[in-house]
Amino acid sequence: MRPGSVTIVYRLVFAALTLTAVAAQFRVTLVNDSSIANFFSYFTNLSNLLATVVFTVGAIRVARGTPDSRAWSVVRAGTVVAMVFVGIVFNVLLAGLDVGALVPWVNVVVHMLMPVAVLVDWVVWPPERRLPWWAAAVCLVYPVVYSVYSLVRGAVIGFWPYPFYDPSAVGGAGGVALYLVVLVVALAVLATLVVLVGRRRRMSTTPTP
Repeated sequence: MRPGSVTIVYRLVFAALTLTAVAAQFRVTLVNDSSIANFFSYFTNLSNLLATVVFTVGAIRVARGTPDSRAWSVVRAGTVVAMVFVGIVFNVLLAGLDVGALVPWVNVVVHMLMPVAVLVDWVVWPPERRLPWWAAAVCLVYPVVYSVYSLVRGAVIGFWPYPFYDPSAVGGAGGVALYLVVLVVALAVLATLVVLVGRRRRMSTTPTP
């Protein structure tokens, strides 16, 4: 099997698995007559769907021989940051909490398997274009916008997708602010590392003239 074929199969298999997992959990939401809006307000669900799209489009680009643009490389980097963050936050902050109706095998796929798969994809098939350092800042836009959305929506309807957004769960607005500062700093460090890995892996895989 050609190297490009391996990339295509890898990405399509994980995209299909993740889409199946999210669909299975969405079915539980419908069966339990839960809020669809709330389902799509979880960072995990949104990020896994994003990763599915990026993997699928990435496989198509490889199949067509389309070279990576700088914009596409930044999108990939942002997806890696989001998915790795999903894995870290869940396994460090949320693993011991009641996850409600979350299907066990879905939990493994979206919180453990897919974050690793996305990171491996980034390391094994790094961006073809050298990423600028400002790409790390761009990677923060999605999670920061999501956090603002969650805070505003939570204040309006009283639904908080994660406890660190809920003032009553973390000691008030000060507790939320502290959590957010820590999370943003952690995201910034993670984004910088992802860009660094992409830059170094690209250099190591570039053929010597």
